[in-house]
Amino acid sequence: MSTAARIDRNAETVEYFFDEGCHITEWLNRDDDPALSIARARVEPGGTTRWHRLAGITERYLILSGRGRVEIEGLAATEIDSGAVVTIPPGAAQRITCLGDADLVFLALCTPRFELAAYTDVEHELG
Repeated sequence: MSTAARIDRNAETVEYFFDEGCHITEWLNRDDDPALSIARARVEPGGTTRWHRLAGITERYLILSGRGRVEIEGLAATEIDSGAVVTIPPGAAQRITCLGDADLVFLALCTPRFELAAYTDVEHELG
C-alpha cells in the first residue's frame, strides 16, 4: 500500500492534559496512516510524567526546548536538552521530568502510531 501525498494542517488541534502528567497536542495520528504518529508534548517545570509502557510501539522523543531527565527501564537516568533524541523500545517503562524554570517541550514520534490501548500505567509498580 502506498501513501498518497498530503499536507496536514493542525490549526484545529487543541492541547489537552493527559493523565500521564503532560500536555499533548496531536499533530498526526490517523487510521489511514498507521506507520507513525506525531504529538507535541509539554511538561511543566517540576513536573514528572507517570511511569508507563507502550506495548508494540517504539517511541522517540525529539527534545525541542527546555531541560529534563529521562528515565527508561534498564538505563541510568539521563539529563537531556534541546536537540536530544531519546529512543524507547516497545514495552520499556519510561518517564520524563522537566528540570529548570521553563517547560520541557518535545515531539513524541511513535512507530507504529500511538493508540491508547497500547498504553499501560505502571506507576504503582515503579513509582
